[in-house]
Amino acid sequence: MLLFYGCPDDEPLARAVTAARAGGLDHLLVDQTRLARYDLVCGPGLDARLAAEGRELPLAGITAVYARPLEPPLPRDDAAARARAAAFHRWFTDWLDGADAFVVNRPRAMESNSSKPYQAQLIARAGFAVPDTLVSDDPEEVLEFRRQHGRVVYKSVSGIRSVVRELQPADEARLPLLRALPTQFQAYVPGRDVRVHVVGERVFAASVDSPAIDYRYAQRDGLSAELAPYELPAEVARRAVALAAALGLPLAGIDLRVRPDGGWVCFEVNPMPAYSYYESHTGLPIAAALVELLAAARTGPAVRAEV
Repeated sequence: MLLFYGCPDDEPLARAVTAARAGGLDHLLVDQTRLARYDLVCGPGLDARLAAEGRELPLAGITAVYARPLEPPLPRDDAAARARAAAFHRWFTDWLDGADAFVVNRPRAMESNSSKPYQAQLIARAGFAVPDTLVSDDPEEVLEFRRQHGRVVYKSVSGIRSVVRELQPADEARLPLLRALPTQFQAYVPGRDVRVHVVGERVFAASVDSPAIDYRYAQRDGLSAELAPYELPAEVARRAVALAAALGLPLAGIDLRVRPDGGWVCFEVNPMPAYSYYESHTGLPIAAALVELLAAARTGPAVRAEV
């Protein structure tokens, strides 16, 4: 039995559910927009039965889960339903960390991205080069970092999504704001972006050609981003698989850039990647590979992050 957890209008989840349905696989979508209507009947330890969408099944019978736990949309006008949905979400995400089922991805493993500087250390440990980085609340320190490196970009330190921007002279007047918000600065790395999705031991790479600093927001800036399937060198593919495994992530989105000299730099690892964007632009069969991985899973020891 495969379980999907998240919101049905979330495109990566929807694509995986569609692939499971097309493969005739027994599955259940636990819809975050309907949590107040579900029941969990708990027994000793982690033993429990889930009643959802007209079905009742033991959690011990679930072999694999694909979870994209977004902030649950709680009912606004019903305090009891709101409390019930929030409690279900807390219990279920806790269960994901300890379940014997194969989970893509366990919440605990996804925490490596909560601190980008910490994750960068794990990336370097796996053999990838990382950009020279400064995390600071000191404007003078930032200006010195820019003097050393010439071009510098900045982003948030946490796992909260932010737009990557290049530090421009016009930004200098805003640098005192750093006193209240330490920010991550990195030396600009020239080259071509390559997004790699690791699914188990398989890799799906897409090149991205864009003049934008952050190609995800190219259209917002009136720029373009052209995506295409990309064949990774075997050694880079091996390191990508090893990195995802070391982080305890059966599914990972790894942001790489190949420099003009042929060297590879890794920026970060997304533990809940929106792979649908890359699949829709390149035709890479990421959803099908994910469902095949889930279908091949058997109940066994929980996958843990080795960090």
